[in-house]
Amino acid sequence: MPTDTRKRLGAHYTPAGLARFLARRVARQVDGPVRVLDPACGDGELLAAMAELAPDAEFVGFDLDADAVAVARERLPGARIEQGDFTEIGETLPAAAFDVVITNPPYVRTQVLGGAAAARLSAKFGLRGRIDLTHPFVAMAPRLLRPGGVLGLLCSNRFLTTRAGANVRELLGDRFAVREVFDLGDTRLFDAAVLPAVVVAVNAGDSDGADSRCDDSRCDDSNSAQSAVALFASAYQVDGDAPNGDLFDALTADADSNVRVNNRAFAVSVGTLARGTPDQPWRLSTPDRERRHLAVRERTWRTLGDLARIRVGIKTTADPVFISDQWDRLPPARRPEPELLRPLLTHEDVCAWRPPGPPRARVLYPYLDLPRRAVVDLANHPRAAAYLNLHRERLASRHYLTAAGREWFEIWVPHRPTLWRAPKIVFPDISPEPRFTVDRSGAVVNGDCYWISVPELGAGAGGGSGDSDDLAHLVLGVANSEFGARFYDEVCGNRLYAGRRRWITQYVARLPLPDPATPAAREIIRVARLLAETPDQGLLPHLERAVRVAFGQAD
Repeated sequence: MPTDTRKRLGAHYTPAGLARFLARRVARQVDGPVRVLDPACGDGELLAAMAELAPDAEFVGFDLDADAVAVARERLPGARIEQGDFTEIGETLPAAAFDVVITNPPYVRTQVLGGAAAARLSAKFGLRGRIDLTHPFVAMAPRLLRPGGVLGLLCSNRFLTTRAGANVRELLGDRFAVREVFDLGDTRLFDAAVLPAVVVAVNAGDSDGADSRCDDSRCDDSNSAQSAVALFASAYQVDGDAPNGDLFDALTADADSNVRVNNRAFAVSVGTLARGTPDQPWRLSTPDRERRHLAVRERTWRTLGDLARIRVGIKTTADPVFISDQWDRLPPARRPEPELLRPLLTHEDVCAWRPPGPPRARVLYPYLDLPRRAVVDLANHPRAAAYLNLHRERLASRHYLTAAGREWFEIWVPHRPTLWRAPKIVFPDISPEPRFTVDRSGAVVNGDCYWISVPELGAGAGGGSGDSDDLAHLVLGVANSEFGARFYDEVCGNRLYAGRRRWITQYVARLPLPDPATPAAREIIRVARLLAETPDQGLLPHLERAVRVAFGQAD
């Protein structure tokens, strides 16, 4: 299948080994399936895996790709395999007609679907927010399964942790008894850059889905009693050695392990599913983790999100036009006026602790230096006007910008220019390790980073400027520590390939902070200030111990 067609259809066919694993886990939950449906069957791999376990079952499959349908029909003689859009066909099928729905829905994002298609599916299936095709496929499954029927779902693991995945988490929690969740992380079981997850769940029929759902609105993601039924296991690549083994065996073992598969080592963690309200991530729970989390909650004064707004940097939607480190090479008549060229911090400029050096790049920032956002008059900046007019066709083609009543030469996501003057905490969007620092240069922050105004920290705590600076170093101390990284992994858990983490608002906002008046917090602030002033790595053990003491994690 051509690459562009594959992307449009979201077609990433299930590897045979993964298909057999999912089929085996589904078969454990159902007694002799009679009718099996795959609503996006592709070349029939999942149905073929089920047929190995239940050869006498009746198999039904649908797919948009005619070539894939032909292959599936050849592999599964006697099965009903049809070409068509299941989001339309599914509602014509009789209710409670299937014992098993096993599916790898198309990996199609909202921007590929298009606004009209996304709006249609949202209205049709009662979904909200940003969606992909996983949502409608899961939404249709309860009606098609008999009570006690089994859903075997293979999808992107993003649904476990992101806000966009809240629809799927809520559907599974309301309509199913979740039995098993496997976060397959960066195991690279697909040829494409897909981080998959597997969910096995039993249709609860008209009940409330009495698996691990927390119906008390006061509950939080630490309530392990609600997750006792569901197995949760995850696998992520790690450095170092490990014994050769079978990844799927490790995922279904009784204890954590490291295993080497195809010359790569994976850390496999095994526990139970912990979750609270749908807006909270699903995560792995163990008794040790819950004890740690309880101690942290008891010693948390505020979360970072309680104190200040966490903002993403600017997004121009035309970076080659607005961002450059070669402005001085332009002809003088087309070199934008210096007051419009502002230093720009990117992820390449940010490291933990130490203030960023002079940024490599500058951004053409077409706004007046005022407390409110006010676009410049190009008549007063003829050199910038000459430069921008060279790129007018590209900039004016951003119809979403002009439709919002903005000028054709603006950037899409700016901020009020005066906000940049105050000290700010800056950190990259994506990084294997935490890289939080304080910038006092007044530089603009690029969209590959997030930032927090230091004065807002003090305002959020009800203090003054001195309190703000102390709080900034308290944030640095906790966020850059081993504790901060472990908290992220255990509570937020949105990891990418090669151990990279997403340091975005919804996760960073949950970072706990101890009471700044306590001795342990004062020690964190003291050591964090020293680390911001000197590269002395010998200070790190002192910092780590102070953070552990502050949250009751000391040895």
